[in-house]
Amino acid sequence: MELDTIDRRILTVVQRKGRISNADLSEAVNLSPSACHRRVQRLEKDGFIRDYVALLDARKMGVPTTVFVEITLRGQADAVLDAFEKAVARIPDVLECHLMAGTADYLLKVVAENTEDFARIHRQYLARLPGVAQMQSSFALRTVFKTTALPV
Repeated sequence: MELDTIDRRILTVVQRKGRISNADLSEAVNLSPSACHRRVQRLEKDGFIRDYVALLDARKMGVPTTVFVEITLRGQADAVLDAFEKAVARIPDVLECHLMAGTADYLLKVVAENTEDFARIHRQYLARLPGVAQMQSSFALRTVFKTTALPV
């Protein structure tokens, strides 16, 4: 499906204001409420809108520390990659896991209460991941910019 300018405006508004009412959305994109609703339903059905979520404040949730962990595996066989990916997906403190091109095989984004809590996560989970040859952790000192909005 090809996106037109109205679809793009809808996506821009919805990804920044997920709880916006259809009436307010239709006004924001200059479309009738019924036409706007049909377009949103089509964008959902076609997979452009995957889900609606609430973004929580990490500091208020007690996990203000962000750690990026680069992981190099012992090998690249499918079985090694699959075992690692299944195991890492079960770690509750890992928010993201990316298969990388470059020096590391994977990059993880981990949240923790503080350095002691990250040490616990490392001991309890990360050090036990299958196939790991090397791990490098980098603590974020401050988040300068963060968004979930994709360019539309």
